[in-house]
Amino acid sequence: MAGTRWHDVSWGTAGILVFLAAWEIASRSGIVTPTLAPPPSHIPAAFLREIANGEWQATVVASLHHYALGVFLGTIGGIAFGLAVAISPRFAAAQAGIVRILRPIPPLAWIPFAIIWFGVSETAAALVIAIGVFWLNYFATVGAVEVVDPRFLELARAFGHQGLAARLIKIILPAASPGILAGIRAGIGQGWMAVVAAELFGIPGIGQRMMEAAGLLATDIVVLYMLTIALLYALSDMIFARFSSRLLAWTK
Repeated sequence: MAGTRWHDVSWGTAGILVFLAAWEIASRSGIVTPTLAPPPSHIPAAFLREIANGEWQATVVASLHHYALGVFLGTIGGIAFGLAVAISPRFAAAQAGIVRILRPIPPLAWIPFAIIWFGVSETAAALVIAIGVFWLNYFATVGAVEVVDPRFLELARAFGHQGLAARLIKIILPAASPGILAGIRAGIGQGWMAVVAAELFGIPGIGQRMMEAAGLLATDIVVLYMLTIALLYALSDMIFARFSSRLLAWTK
């Protein structure tokens, strides 16, 4: 197992190095205009400049604020509504039409309303992020609860757990937890994809900094923050994956 894992890591690292080398050669040879796609060797210098003037730290912290708020609200809301739909046929029927109307609307389409309701603020950015995260958690929770083995619920009733709260805490949530956690993990990734779009209308953060740099044709700065998002996503995903693995240790 360990040998296979290291084998995969080695090949993955080799693939990245080959990609970077090809990118560097293409940019330096003129195949690709350096202004449009700066060579990877320029990115460390751009990073050091952004660190030196404090721009990178301030930008990342600003994005983390509304990212965390948006992911939290979207996750809690999605799981709560998903549970309500999965355990209450009446509620499921009542909201089915609303979901069919709202679900196809992308989070970006809510930006005008976010500005009207909350102004150009972190709350507006968090709302846009939360909407995208909400649907992932909503459908993941509904699907996870609906496939819980009915025999588990019958067994719970046989042992005297007649109340909904008892069945929810002791049976439904533990049985559905793998699917729910998968939805949370997907939402964590979706949140990072929504951050840049949520900041395009003037909210301080990675998206705004990228637009400023693009306007000045500072593409090395743009690439730097693209890589920053990738790094932040990889870090948050790794942390949550380890947390999920420990939480679900009882299933193995």
